[in-house]
Amino acid sequence: MCRTALLYLGQVAVVNENLFSNCRRGHPRCASIITNWQKLLNSETQMQSETIFSQLAKECCEDLFVDKTGLDDGGQKVIINIAGLRFETQLKTLNQFPETLLGDPRKRVDYFDPMRNLYFFDRNRPSFDGILYYYQSGGKIRRPANVPLDVFADEIVFYELGSDAMEQFREDEGFIKEMEIPLPTNEMYHQFWLLFEYPESSNAARGMALVSVFVIVISIIIFCLETLPEFRENSLDPPKTITSTFSDPFFIIETACIVWFFFELAVRFVVCPSKSDFFHNLMNIIDIVSIIPYFVTLVTELVTTPDQNSSQAMSLAILRIIRLVRVFRIFKLSRHSKGLQILGQTLKASMQELGLLIFFLFIGVILFSSAIYFAEVDEPSTQFISIPDGFWWAVVTMTTVGYGDMCPITMGGKMVGTLCAIAGVLTIALPVPVIVSNFNYFYHRETEQEDKQPMADTAELARKASGDSKHGSSTSLNKTNGTWQRN
Repeated sequence: MCRTALLYLGQVAVVNENLFSNCRRGHPRCASIITNWQKLLNSETQMQSETIFSQLAKECCEDLFVDKTGLDDGGQKVIINIAGLRFETQLKTLNQFPETLLGDPRKRVDYFDPMRNLYFFDRNRPSFDGILYYYQSGGKIRRPANVPLDVFADEIVFYELGSDAMEQFREDEGFIKEMEIPLPTNEMYHQFWLLFEYPESSNAARGMALVSVFVIVISIIIFCLETLPEFRENSLDPPKTITSTFSDPFFIIETACIVWFFFELAVRFVVCPSKSDFFHNLMNIIDIVSIIPYFVTLVTELVTTPDQNSSQAMSLAILRIIRLVRVFRIFKLSRHSKGLQILGQTLKASMQELGLLIFFLFIGVILFSSAIYFAEVDEPSTQFISIPDGFWWAVVTMTTVGYGDMCPITMGGKMVGTLCAIAGVLTIALPVPVIVSNFNYFYHRETEQEDKQPMADTAELARKASGDSKHGSSTSLNKTNGTWQRN
C-alpha cells in the first residue's frame, strides 16, 4: 500500500470508532460507508486511494472532520476557504437558513476538501463578507462597499440566499420594486390586453401603439386647424344642414378618429382583468372624456333644425364648451410617452408642495389686493375700485408676469406693488425646489434602470432558483430588461 493511503488510514483510524457508533442499525448510508472503508483498506495505488477516500469523506464528513464539541447545539467550528481567504464560523450560524447553499449539509458537502478539513469555494473573496454577515445577522444583506452591484448579485444567486434576500438587496440599493401586473385569465383576453395595453410586450403591440399615436396626433391637428378663420363659419353664411355637416372633411376625419378611439376603448374594457379597476385608472377616464364631445355634437346636430334660432346661440355656446374638452386627447399620448409619465409621477408625488404653493398664493392675493385697494381708494382715476378687482393684479404680480393692464398710481400703491412682487418671488421659490427634486428623482430613476439591468436578470434567476410560490402566478407578469416574462 502506498504512503499516502497509509497517512489517510492513520487519520481515519482516529475517528473510526465515532463513525461506526453514529451509524444507526439499518441506516442506508452505513452499508456504503463500510463498503468504501473496505475498498480503502484493500486499495493498492495512490490514485485509487484518493478517489475512495474522497468519496468516503463526503459521505461522512460531518461526522469525521468537524469538531464534536457542542455537537448538540451546533456549536462546532466550520472553516470556509474563499479563493485562498479563510473564514471561520459556527455550524449553528449556517443552520439558521437550511434552504441556502451553506446552510444545507447536502449542498455544501460537494465543496468539502477532506485533505484540509474545510470547504473551498472559488468565488469572489470581498463579497463573502456580505454573505457571511447575512448568516450572522439573521437575514440582513449588506453589500461590501468595494464590490460591484452585479458581482454581489451573482454571489447571492450562487449561495442560494433566496428571492427575499435579493429583494432586500435591490431595495437597499435603490432599485424599483417590480410590481406584478394583473392579467386576464382567459388566454384570448390575455393576448388582446397585452396588445392594446403594453406596447413593450411584442412587435404587434408596438405597431398598435404607433397607430394609436398617429390617430391622436391627427385628431389634435384637426382640432387646431378647424379654428383657422378660413375654415370657421361666418355669421352671414347660411346655417349648415345635416347633410353639409356630415360631408364636412373635418367631420369625416374626426369621425374616423373617434371610431378608432371607441374601438380601442371598447376592446380594452371587454378584455380588462378588472372592470372596477378599469374605471379607477386616470388614463381610461381621459379616453372616455375625449370621445364624449363627438357624440354630444352629433346628437346636437341631429336634433337641432335650422329654424330654431331662439336657442341657437345658447346651443352654440354649450357646444363650444363641450368641444373644448377634446383638447384632453393630448393626454392620451402619456400612455406612450415616458416623459409625460415622469411628469405625472412628479405632480402626484408633489401634491403637498403644490397645495402649499396654492395656499401661499391665495393668502398673498387676499392680502395684497386688500392693501392695494385701500392704498388707492382715494385716487379718482384708480383701476382698483374694489378688492375683487385687485385679485387679478395680485396674481399677475406675484407670479412676476406683469401684464401692465392694471397698475397702481399713488406712492402707497407702488410700495404695495413692490412688496407684492417680492413676496411672490419668495412664495414661488419655497416649494418649487422640492418639486424639481421630485422630478429629478423620477427622471434619474427611469434612466438609471438601463445601467442596472444585469441586476434585474440575476433577480429573475434568484426567483427561479428559489422556487418562490409568490412569483409563480400564471395571471401576472414581471417586466425585466425590456422583455415580458410570464410567471
